[in-house]
Amino acid sequence: MANLADVVKQAVKRYGDASRLLDIIRDVQAEMGCVSDEAIKTIAGELKLSRVDVDGVVTFYHFFSKDPVGKYAVYLNNSAVAGMKGRAAIARAFEKETGVKFGKTTTDGLIGLFDTSCIGMNDQEPAAIINGVVFTNLTEAKVKDIVAGMKAGKDAGTLVKEQGDGQNQSALIKSMVNNNIRKKGQVLLAPFESGAAVKKAASMSQAGVIEEMKKSNLRGRGGAGFPTGMKWEFTGKSAGDKKYVVCNADEGEPGTFKDRVILTEIPQMLFEGMAIAGYAIGADEGVLYLRAEYVYLKKYLETVLEDMRKSNVIGKNIGGKSGFNFDIKIQLGAGAYVCGEESALIESAEGKRGQPRNRPPFPAQYGYMGKPTTVNNVESFCAAARIIIEGGDWYAAMGTAQSKGTKLLSVSGDCEKPGVYEVEFGMTVQTLLEETGGRNAVAVQVGGPSGTCIGKKDFGRRICFDDLATGGSIIIIGPQTDLLGVVHNFMDFFVEESCGWCVPCRAGNAILKSKLEKILHGHGTETDLNELEDWCKIVKGMSRCGLGQTSPNPILTTIQNFRHLYEAKLQKGVDYATEFDLAAAVKDSCEAAGRKPNLEGH
Repeated sequence: MANLADVVKQAVKRYGDASRLLDIIRDVQAEMGCVSDEAIKTIAGELKLSRVDVDGVVTFYHFFSKDPVGKYAVYLNNSAVAGMKGRAAIARAFEKETGVKFGKTTTDGLIGLFDTSCIGMNDQEPAAIINGVVFTNLTEAKVKDIVAGMKAGKDAGTLVKEQGDGQNQSALIKSMVNNNIRKKGQVLLAPFESGAAVKKAASMSQAGVIEEMKKSNLRGRGGAGFPTGMKWEFTGKSAGDKKYVVCNADEGEPGTFKDRVILTEIPQMLFEGMAIAGYAIGADEGVLYLRAEYVYLKKYLETVLEDMRKSNVIGKNIGGKSGFNFDIKIQLGAGAYVCGEESALIESAEGKRGQPRNRPPFPAQYGYMGKPTTVNNVESFCAAARIIIEGGDWYAAMGTAQSKGTKLLSVSGDCEKPGVYEVEFGMTVQTLLEETGGRNAVAVQVGGPSGTCIGKKDFGRRICFDDLATGGSIIIIGPQTDLLGVVHNFMDFFVEESCGWCVPCRAGNAILKSKLEKILHGHGTETDLNELEDWCKIVKGMSRCGLGQTSPNPILTTIQNFRHLYEAKLQKGVDYATEFDLAAAVKDSCEAAGRKPNLEGH
């Protein structure tokens, strides 16, 4: 076993300061198998931080652990779509082959089994991450081979027996992940010439770049839809001796995987979009915040960046323009859905717990490292690069009145052709179902768990900000899937992912889940259903950030559109029904005392 003090000193020397605390903790855990209390104390001492600060970061993120996770840490996705595709059987297979239950590590410390939220592989479930290596389309036979390989001490990467398509086959990735690109449009998945966007931007003024963004009416593709040109203009005009560009590549919404495909196939387009944003706002540094689940892409992305520096697409005086300086670093997350919120992401990128900030001030005034910052997601930056090449008017000619251009959709669930579709804004849900082979759908979850669940009567609605907005996740639910079981899975997710800062979200989601379970178990009444709906509105209206403001949506939208499913489980003719079983509660104690329970009058 390596010396803890030496491991910590090397990690601190490698990364420099507390702003890279996530990287330091990650390296220590990789070397020591966990981040123990002693490790926390040592890290705090080296960085001159309080132990509470370091402990708070370790305990906040899903992929950090104070207890040993095993030489091989198996994280099996437990998303709703994984459940649709047979996740339960795969979990049983892992438990059978390893001899331990999920949440435990084998007695020899070799293998740990853990549940994890959506890992961006909903188009190829069941899927798992083992020591950063992704395994997709798992079967019981594959599990048996994988566990045998771990027991034989093989490197996790060598256990991958097949390769995916496109760049997944490159020497720097070597992944079994498939892109599953089903439909290409004119903006994102059309051919792209590296360097063209930056060169065009360099021939324009900063104001001219922003004007093209405004002319295009590009709205942020993360879900909120804030106008990109306006965001860049606000940031550019903010006072500050330094400004930053931050890319949100933390697509944690269950059912979303479109950014994974962009990062794999067209990262050059993304990085040029970031450089163009930097030019427009006067920033010379960018940060790509990459979700921990995509660590398998990090070496490849760093190589792409290095090649772009050599080609003068990023770096110093890029695009042939003196003073156009812009470079990019990659910051890995550590597993926290709330970091998809821009201010929480900034906190995490600075090496802290990913808790949302109070706003105002907004990142455009006070962002990364306290400086004016523009935060956009992967798809937004790529669209910006295309807009500079083709022009704002060209882009604005596509889509609807309030939603210009195209949208990348991540389609999964009960359909024949899951994958990524680039569609023009305004497509109806019904048309999408026909293209994806989801014609038997009884429900569609638009926008992931935080979005809207619609039934057949609404399949004529359009995918756009004007009607059904989505960050990209489309989950198709067929008649063979228990819709309320999907809702329960979503609420499990939100309870787990709440950062805990505010009571309405921290306690409210647990209350919602408890009340939902009472109904699902057959102990609910009409009063309970009405109270459940009321509590949804309370949590939405009183939560501090977008997580709590949208987490009740799975329950609320299914009550609105599928109320009959809830009503079928209610007890009729009573105002209140208890789910507490007194006989079962005292059974063990009565057996231990050797007496029969007397429940008369109770």
